[in-house]
Amino acid sequence: MTTTLYTSDHEWLAIDGDVATVGITDYAQQQLGDVVFIELPKVGRSLKKAEAAAVVESVKAASDVYAPVTGEVLETNAELAAEPALVNSDAQGKAWFFKIKMADKSELGGLMDEAAYKTHTA
Repeated sequence: MTTTLYTSDHEWLAIDGDVATVGITDYAQQQLGDVVFIELPKVGRSLKKAEAAAVVESVKAASDVYAPVTGEVLETNAELAAEPALVNSDAQGKAWFFKIKMADKSELGGLMDEAAYKTHTA
């Protein structure tokens, strides 16, 4: 079963075993507006929790996407790189950014569940 958690920086993580699929939330894409470019991390890159991992550029602004946990990038979403507007149409589905093999699952402790995230963005 996949568990979804959220960061205060508006990233979501779908946790499956020791792998987390990471993207930005629907709330984040609404704040950004029309997404025109996405820079994804390289596969094999080691990321530390809170390190800038990817960049999202919209017609309004450029914004970093942070690694919500420490680990190694296993895969990136080539479809998203080719079609950045997927973030606007399916932020929490097809528009995932990268998959990371978590080094320390205890880092998940500081993240929010959906109810807490909804409160955070209210």
